[in-house]
Amino acid sequence: MSVRVKLTLTYAGFLMLAGALLLAAVWVFLLRYVPDRATLIVPDNLSPGGVFPVRSSLLRLFAPRAAAVLAFLLVFGLVGGWLLAGRMLAPLARITEATRMAANGSLSHRIRLPGSRDEFRELADAFDTMLARLEAHVGEQQRFAANASHELRTPLAVSKTLLDVARTDPDHDPGQVIDRLHAVNTRAINLTEALLLLSRAQQRSFTREDVDLSLLAEEATETLLPLAEKHGITIDTGGDIATTAGSHALLLQLTTNLVQNAILHNRPAEGMVWVETGVRPGRVVLSVENTGESISAQLASTLTEPFQRGTERVHTDHAGVGLGLAIVRSIAHAHDGTLTLTPRAAGGLRVTVELPAASPHTGS
Repeated sequence: MSVRVKLTLTYAGFLMLAGALLLAAVWVFLLRYVPDRATLIVPDNLSPGGVFPVRSSLLRLFAPRAAAVLAFLLVFGLVGGWLLAGRMLAPLARITEATRMAANGSLSHRIRLPGSRDEFRELADAFDTMLARLEAHVGEQQRFAANASHELRTPLAVSKTLLDVARTDPDHDPGQVIDRLHAVNTRAINLTEALLLLSRAQQRSFTREDVDLSLLAEEATETLLPLAEKHGITIDTGGDIATTAGSHALLLQLTTNLVQNAILHNRPAEGMVWVETGVRPGRVVLSVENTGESISAQLASTLTEPFQRGTERVHTDHAGVGLGLAIVRSIAHAHDGTLTLTPRAAGGLRVTVELPAASPHTGS
């Protein structure tokens, strides 16, 4: 039985029960206030009156009419219940159709249920929100797969070209071919490791422990200090103790990526990088700010996409794979945090990561 049939029978049965109770109440009222027998009073010019059975007469009159009323209520309940059930379930039919379309791969369809904000409207709006997020996620994954395939194909194509040249040209310097193959292979390995790290962050397959972001900032700064000094970049690190719960390795990777990006996308000389940690109610904050070229807000919003770069690297001797901020975003989301990119008015970018503060009862 369909839900519509069940609702129809429920409506009709309830209406029949209500009608039967009403008729029973009327009958009880009649039995209470109407005597069993009554003496008929007739005029003097007629024959003497007699005793008349009132209740039995009322029963003969009441029973067929009560049965007719119940029959009418049954028909009315079935017809009315069928129409009402169809009207009530119409939004559910639209949601079901949208679900079928989504199951067939059409994620662009939206229900957009009109009417008052009832339970069906809330369900439809929640389903539309889910479809929008799912469509965005699938689109992002498709773009990521296409970009990753392109980025991985490039070093493989270069390697093949170098090997073809070495095979067809015996006078070619083998040492030069080996050096170039080593550089290309290193880039392919770095890209593969970045993709694996990104996948690990998205799967949240890590053990949580107490991690102090201020210590991570100092560690990342110390590690990248030779790179900054080589290019004349000054790093200023400070802030408060900011403890969160998460993976030490992933959060260190997040911090290192931010500081490294701030160094690479900076002024050619005399650039600045500010690394600061802080505490807010229930949250800890890591912010990395740098000088550099002016970036629009629209461009800044796309920098977390895989293989997206806002500006060309000023220092090209430390080439990356274009996944730095994408990895940062995935790690932040895996730790239930947020990533915000804000262009600086004087040029450069301010990147802010907010993470939940560690609970006092969190163990390492």
